[in-house]
Amino acid sequence: MSAPLLEVTDLRKSYGAIRAVAGVSFEVRPGEIFGVIGPNGSGKTTMFNSVLGQIAPDAGAIRLKGADITGLSPLALNRRGVGRTFQTLQVFGRMSVRDNLLVAAQEHRGSMFSRMFAAPDSGLGARADALIDLFRIGHVADKPAGSLSYGQQKLVDIAMAFMSEPDLVLLDEPCAGVNPSLVGEIAALLRELNRSRGGSFVVIEHNMDFVMGLCHRVMVMVEGEVLAIGTPDAIRADRRVLDAYLGN
Repeated sequence: MSAPLLEVTDLRKSYGAIRAVAGVSFEVRPGEIFGVIGPNGSGKTTMFNSVLGQIAPDAGAIRLKGADITGLSPLALNRRGVGRTFQTLQVFGRMSVRDNLLVAAQEHRGSMFSRMFAAPDSGLGARADALIDLFRIGHVADKPAGSLSYGQQKLVDIAMAFMSEPDLVLLDEPCAGVNPSLVGEIAALLRELNRSRGGSFVVIEHNMDFVMGLCHRVMVMVEGEVLAIGTPDAIRADRRVLDAYLGN
């Protein structure tokens, strides 16, 4: 077994008397697609945002490739190889699809001064074109992102997270609001990115079929705590998990 890429140990976050995250521990292995599920209010998003530096945890430790990253800003984490998507779209509507992808990775290309004298695409054009081809959005690559359908914008949003070639990508409800036919396409894209690039993904998603068909392991959260971690088959067979969902 190789060393974990991401280690989260005894993570805690409270808001007054409400324990949003109450001692969550898990690890993500290199090359693993790791799912996080749970009823509404189970603490998934608070845990996610604590790992990503959006909010400061009250206690616990977060390590990436063995280094302590607890409390680092989202920008610092991105420069260390962590990408993410949000529940809501984060595209620049007036910019072309291709320019959205270029902007997503420019922070990784030297200083602002050096980028002023770099090529117009900051040397990232080939990388952007490869993702545009993979995501099958070449026919809209030069269109303003805001003019696309919601599903197409979702694909652009996900592609942007991979432009910096991160070691770890956290995807927050990648299927939210998309039609069922696109759900299968997103799953296929993530499998291909995992196969071809070898990165690790953490996926929060309410679509159970999507999670169970995509992820190598799944963590179930209930009331801020970890109820179970295991393979999709093990999670499906866990009576505690069934009771948690049926009870909510």
